Amino acid sequence: MALDKKLLAILVCPLCKGELQYRSDADELWCKFDGLAYPIIDDIPVMLDTEARQLTSDEKLGD
Repeated sequence: MALDKKLLAILVCPLCKGELQYRSDADELWCKFDGLAYPIIDDIPVMLDTEARQLTSDEKLGD
């Protein structure tokens, strides 16, 4: 299930307060500035930096 567009419009990175990219293929929200991918579990974004994974170099360079 895709995240609600209204929710996506208000969510920001908890560290830098920057824009997040929704990656439906990975069920994650990406912050390219901080290089973190926040997981979405059971349709709920987990916006904790301790739960985020580091983006790979290729992911940071991609669209």
